[in-house]
Amino acid sequence: MASAKRTFPLTKLRYRLLLYLVVALVFAMPLRNALEQHFLYFPEPSYAATPARVGLAYEDVTFSATDAKQLHGWLVPGQAESPAVLFCMGNAGNISHRLETLQLLHQLGVTVFIFNYRGYGTSEGQANEAGTYSDIAGAMAFLNERGWPAERIILFGRSLGAAVSLEGSLHRTPAGLIMEAPFTSIEAMGRHHYPLLNSLLGWLIGAKYNNLAKISDLDAPLLIIHGKNDTICPPSMAEELYARAPQEKQILWIPEAGHNDGFVVGGERYRDTLKQVIYSWTGFKTEPDR
Repeated sequence: MASAKRTFPLTKLRYRLLLYLVVALVFAMPLRNALEQHFLYFPEPSYAATPARVGLAYEDVTFSATDAKQLHGWLVPGQAESPAVLFCMGNAGNISHRLETLQLLHQLGVTVFIFNYRGYGTSEGQANEAGTYSDIAGAMAFLNERGWPAERIILFGRSLGAAVSLEGSLHRTPAGLIMEAPFTSIEAMGRHHYPLLNSLLGWLIGAKYNNLAKISDLDAPLLIIHGKNDTICPPSMAEELYARAPQEKQILWIPEAGHNDGFVVGGERYRDTLKQVIYSWTGFKTEPDR
């Protein structure tokens, strides 16, 4: 009897601790989602313009992510028999804020497909890591249905889009992967920008986007583009990714560029590098003979 009396409070304490744990988890889940939405995703529902503003013909496209969420994008046709560049944007705004990039890629002769992640523009849902991976898989499937096999698709991602495009490259090997202004992981970004807050609440951020852990599995040629003055994703992160990536790979440093302006200040060097890799990876001559 004495032994039973001693174990009863311990059993009761265990149940109480379990109850506290369950309550903590119940409150942690919405907090985790709120923190991710606050720190990682900045969607804009309204479109600022369409490709017509910069003189581009385009097709308005609705397609399905692999989990059936309905997404919106624009398909800008290129020259006959051109490969397709599937562009994955960063974490702010929507596709209407990437018209200059669309115009630049179109001038290279390629077909360009750009899409809104879930929760961006008129795409359904709310962004999260697993969701964005479902989105890129759906975008790849859409291009496949339109006649572009994976080996005729170049994945091109900027900032957050670099992480999304890397994930897409690991499941269906493309002709090549371009990662512009990439980061190593969300955890590393947290340590860099918010060291104290990250130490206290970093465990609540569910999204990992761990590019550094994944990039060694890449089976496609790689181009990394990074600005030396990038204060958002430090250049050291591009160096880490490049060091771990398998061959074939190259890196383009733009000394005067920050995080979002490499395609602007990079000028002809930026454009010529894109032409070179498109030709190398697909055999497509990006401009007609004159």
